Amino acid sequence: MFKYFPTNYVWNLSVDLAIEMGARIGEIEEMCAPLQEAAKAPDAAGTQAFRETWVRMADKLCGLAEEDEARGRMLSAGEKYRRAASYLITAERLQAHNAPGRLAIYRRELELFLKGSALMGDPVERVEIPYEGAHLSALYYPAKGLRPGQRAPILVQLNGLDSTKEMKHLVGLPAWLAHRGVSSLVVDQPGTGEALRLHGLTARYDTEHWASRVVDWLEQHPAVDPKRIGCEGVSLGGYYCPRSVAMEPRFACGVAWGANHDWRDVQERRLQKEGDFPVPHYWAHVCWVWGAKDIDDFMRIAQNVHLDGVVEKIRVPFLVTHGERDSQIPLKWAHRTYEQLVNSPRRELKVFTDREGGSQHASFDNSINAGHYIADWVAEVLGGHTACRA
Repeated sequence: MFKYFPTNYVWNLSVDLAIEMGARIGEIEEMCAPLQEAAKAPDAAGTQAFRETWVRMADKLCGLAEEDEARGRMLSAGEKYRRAASYLITAERLQAHNAPGRLAIYRRELELFLKGSALMGDPVERVEIPYEGAHLSALYYPAKGLRPGQRAPILVQLNGLDSTKEMKHLVGLPAWLAHRGVSSLVVDQPGTGEALRLHGLTARYDTEHWASRVVDWLEQHPAVDPKRIGCEGVSLGGYYCPRSVAMEPRFACGVAWGANHDWRDVQERRLQKEGDFPVPHYWAHVCWVWGAKDIDDFMRIAQNVHLDGVVEKIRVPFLVTHGERDSQIPLKWAHRTYEQLVNSPRRELKVFTDREGGSQHASFDNSINAGHYIADWVAEVLGGHTACRA
């Protein structure tokens, strides 16, 4: 794990995630060098300082991108706009949910991500899935080399507690899958991304309620094979995904990128100051995500967020992965999920160690080898390919 701030796990996690999204080390140094003292400050003061330096870098990149555009250098401009978006993602993620200006940063990030992607020629497309009188937004990324009328397998990808669809796209799994003949749909499910910030859709433990609507939509997509729809979830998605696959039989496989078998236990231990937190203002954040009025109400809701009696219902191939050094979610929960996958015809537990990297929570320290392992497994199960084709 790259530790720019020796005493601040949450900020180190954020920097590492930014690197995984494509941050440049020189820009990280420019943004973070002034923050050494702020990293020791309480949440509100410290995160405000963090926000200012990261937003300033995004502004700088946008100015440089505008100069590129004026000279007709659209590829260069697109790359800068999208990197600026990743820095805004990082800044926004650390703010309290009601911090002044947070929503404006988020809206700007959405705009820059799509603008940059279009200028770069990235085929990612924002789509909307009808849900509860509103919609769930998602990013659709087609398998490479799809011919007109061809239907490809697809992997639905779910956020964790505090990730967004743009973050997951930038980390790289959709592109890695596309090279293997598998399309992607990265969803801002209730409690995350646009669903939470723009529509007020909070998380729910019965994930099949929205996961089934996603499958309904995919079954009507002309470039998707409805018999080869898989599901993956990262971090808290390691609960959302197994629950969805267990309760929605149309999913053809599942992947937990970081197991999260018993999140109620994790919360109880966090109340006792055990384990690392993923974001500042943690308790206010989880109340916002789950629509709880206070911590007691949240803890009542969290009692439902476990997989005992659920995983046994999975009857399709399932891959459980976990980092050996995960300091947020104990490794024992990966073993619990795997042990209860008794009806899966192809269950696998993969623990990422220091040897291959990705040994921290959800492989945020080094995602590429772990991500390629997952992409290969998905391609094998859904009928993609794991070698180049002529």
